[in-house]
Amino acid sequence: MRNDAENIRSVIQPVTSTPDYEPLLQKIENRHIVLIGEASHGTHEFYQIRAELTKWLIENKNFTSVAVEADWPDALRVHRYAQGTGDDSDAEAALSDFKRFPQWMWRNTVVVDFVEWLREYNKKNSKTQAGFYGMDLYGLHASIAGVLQYLDKVDPAAAKRARQRYACFDHFADPQQYGYAAGVGMTEPCEDAAVDQLMELRRRAGKMLTRDGERAGAEYFYAEQNARLIANAEKYYRSMFRGRASSWNLRDEHMTGTITSLLTHLDGGETRIVVWAHNSYLGDARATEMSERGELNVGQLVRERFADDAFLIGFTTHHGTVTAANDWDEPAERKRVRPALPDSYEELFHESNVPEFWLDLRDDLTKQTMPNGLLERAIGVIYRPDTERWSHYFHARLTDQFDAVMHIDETRALQPLERRPEWEVEEFPETFPTGV
Repeated sequence: MRNDAENIRSVIQPVTSTPDYEPLLQKIENRHIVLIGEASHGTHEFYQIRAELTKWLIENKNFTSVAVEADWPDALRVHRYAQGTGDDSDAEAALSDFKRFPQWMWRNTVVVDFVEWLREYNKKNSKTQAGFYGMDLYGLHASIAGVLQYLDKVDPAAAKRARQRYACFDHFADPQQYGYAAGVGMTEPCEDAAVDQLMELRRRAGKMLTRDGERAGAEYFYAEQNARLIANAEKYYRSMFRGRASSWNLRDEHMTGTITSLLTHLDGGETRIVVWAHNSYLGDARATEMSERGELNVGQLVRERFADDAFLIGFTTHHGTVTAANDWDEPAERKRVRPALPDSYEELFHESNVPEFWLDLRDDLTKQTMPNGLLERAIGVIYRPDTERWSHYFHARLTDQFDAVMHIDETRALQPLERRPEWEVEEFPETFPTGV
């Protein structure tokens, strides 16, 4: 791999400050969709650089929407704060609806700073308000509340019908319990009720829009997206017990549908949107082992639907610390990230001896230089270093997966707003062995 590292050194673009990323951003040209990933859900540099790139795109490329790997109703509160239409006094309060695991994904210091910046930008640019939207589908009960709150205001009779339909979910506090019960025949599926409610909302859109005052279009759109989320989440939770590929694909199709809805709803289709999510969602699945399992993702679907109007950016790191949990619903810890495995892109980039750089993966010379089929690391909200090879690595063709990649050799853990004792002390001492 040493020879490959020498070759890579000839095509990398070193970074010593944020302006060094501007040549990369200029390559976006007039595209409407930029997907910016992350190799973990708990790395400060990934969040910080992504936020800085997004600010530049908003200020210089007329981007007006940020869609994130978060639930629609939770992010809507942040969106209202950013546009000055909410009741919260600051960004930290606006992020308060992010209560479920993993809170730190959005309740962290970098996101707070970005949301405050977004609010100040909107104050200065009244004609080009930038928004913050969630594109995930986990917030089923919060979305039900959002639909009912909207209908109570504009059409009480329709609200009564919606309550009768959504009562189907009332016996299940946890949507996964509903999915299991419906999947094994213990209860009747709520599919028809959820779809009927979505169809009625769409069918009666004209009447509702005439009853809702100045922000009628926006408020109807928010409610319609909540109703769409409920219908898709119902299918998703039932599919969880049929196999990984089925539920994964439904979730990514929903997220891509949200992106499409934003593009068509905002500014008559002229809006430009930045998407924030994990590399696993935003890098083209066809270039990874995911496709062999029958899985697709947002990056693949966006490329298929929008072709060259989309630009995909990924991140990598070699070592450092990360905020992650040992298992689902367990506390956030500051964990030490082991040095990357041999025969991985992260190890290849580390051997270049350049601490931070970006690579243009569309460049012909880069394509000729970059070895394909190496391992690539992915850390989500859970990090298990004791089974790292099988838990966190997969084979990929990087030049097909992304249009550009950023490498930060040593990274540090993202700072949650709620820091428990488990986070304050790193899981591993500096001398912990690096082998798997």
